[in-house]
Amino acid sequence: MGKNKAKQTLPLHKIIMVGSGGVGKSALTLQYMYGDFVEEYDPTKADSYRKKVVLDGQECQIDILDTAGQEEYAAIRDNYYRSGEGFLCVFSVCEQESLEHTQEFRDQILRVLDDESVPFILVGNKVDLAHLRKVPPSDANALAQEWGCQYVETSAKTRQNVDLVYTMLMRQIRDRKLKQQNVNNPDKDSCCVLL
Repeated sequence: MGKNKAKQTLPLHKIIMVGSGGVGKSALTLQYMYGDFVEEYDPTKADSYRKKVVLDGQECQIDILDTAGQEEYAAIRDNYYRSGEGFLCVFSVCEQESLEHTQEFRDQILRVLDDESVPFILVGNKVDLAHLRKVPPSDANALAQEWGCQYVETSAKTRQNVDLVYTMLMRQIRDRKLKQQNVNNPDKDSCCVLL
């Protein structure tokens, strides 16, 4: 009985994966969740994953929604965005156009949430394909700086920085929740006497 109660009180961090089709959102998610690399590309409609993780010594749950990058799913994205607490915006370092599309995803997220400070990380995936690279790190860093977010390069194939991006985003989400709690419940022990 006590075990179920503890399970329910674990903090839950909701992450949404966004980006163009074929940039490796599902590959990153599956590598993080199961340690598997999926070579073939199978367009996603929307898949949800949840697992218990330890974040800075504290048990919590991560909920990852892997969204479709294809344009035909744009209409249902708004609903997904509303449920997200943080976003990994993924592009392929081998495809300049996928970096350009990240602006559209960010604009749509900010329009739906109306919140510039939502936890957000720009992710350049497929760095293992260095010989096919089209996007210099300086371009992505400049964009991340413009957005006021972090930029991280990953490889779903080699697992480079995969755990790191999810951990970084969970920290941002957790810290933001704590900040909001403190704003909503300032020092509970203090009192104010009105005369």
